[in-house]
Amino acid sequence: MTAVPPDAVRRSVLVAGVVQGVGFRWATAAEAERLGVAGHVRNLPDGTLEAELEGAPDAVARMLEWLAHGPPSASVARCEVTEVEPSGERGFRIPA
Repeated sequence: MTAVPPDAVRRSVLVAGVVQGVGFRWATAAEAERLGVAGHVRNLPDGTLEAELEGAPDAVARMLEWLAHGPPSASVARCEVTEVEPSGERGFRIPA
């Protein structure tokens, strides 16, 4: 972790719907990298997807808009967004 930029925001997102087995994590990572958003995305045992997003407020807002729809193969039923404290995370990953 590194120093947190003064304008950085971080959001924890829970995405429900048809979000597993459709390439959602990989598409999320690609979009986050395109937007310059740090964090991670992973599948949860209950069939939902969890993402942590950190970066400039406008980039995180665009990422949240993207997550509300996801890739074309997904069907998002709901996104629950929680504000969390930025940690200075860099890069975007898909944990094993």
